[in-house]
Amino acid sequence: MPNRTVFFVSDQTGVTAETMGHSLLTQFEGLALRTVTLPFIDSREKAIEARERIDSTSAADGMPAIVFSTLIQDDLRVEVQASKGIFLDFFDAFIGQLEAAFGVKSSHAAGRAHGMTNSEGYAARINATNFALANDDGAQTRDYGHADVILIGVSRSGKTPTCLYLALHYGIQAANYPLTDEDLESARLPAVLGPLRSKLYGLTIEPERLQQIRHERRPNSRYSSAAQVAFEVRAARALFERMGIPYIDTTHCSVEEIGARVVHEAGIGRRTVS
Repeated sequence: MPNRTVFFVSDQTGVTAETMGHSLLTQFEGLALRTVTLPFIDSREKAIEARERIDSTSAADGMPAIVFSTLIQDDLRVEVQASKGIFLDFFDAFIGQLEAAFGVKSSHAAGRAHGMTNSEGYAARINATNFALANDDGAQTRDYGHADVILIGVSRSGKTPTCLYLALHYGIQAANYPLTDEDLESARLPAVLGPLRSKLYGLTIEPERLQQIRHERRPNSRYSSAAQVAFEVRAARALFERMGIPYIDTTHCSVEEIGARVVHEAGIGRRTVS
């Protein structure tokens, strides 16, 4: 199948267009796609440049490019829409219906999707991020009682990136604790976690994938050996099940999916963030 180019066009960072566009593209397997993000298209000159780039790429590919747009200003959107690409406009698809439902016109203000319209929510994200960094990997545990959730699991199962995702996107204060050989051999929760059992959520991973990750970090070591990895994964899962700790297998999950599952299954209330 020939290569196809996908453009994400935005008047701001392009994060919304990328996120929504990639979500749709995952439904189509086996495609050879090249993605290009065109952020900060906030003037007619930039919109014309974007249109010309889309047209030249479409001509080079021999087929029209796919264009995901979150342009909110009508004049800029019309300019890019005139390209030879297949134009898919996320805002235009919904703004009209929402205006009819609410009985008011939208502001058509650029950048609102990632703006700082909620200073309280922004502060919550910053505070939660600082909390996640300070309470990472069991370095210090004195503030665990203030955590909304404490992720536990073997080393390299995805605890740190999930904590940071929960902080940055939901303003959730997440700590994490690595289960050591001593913890797993004793088949008991570490003493510091005993009183906090209701806050615990486990992450596990398939041994083959964990060994691959660890081998990249410490090749040819006991840490990355098949026997050690198999023991840790088996013991951690047994501990979760024996203690009734909810857990998720992170092997085939994105950090976004892990975070959403943790929030949902642990019953954590999302803080007001925007």
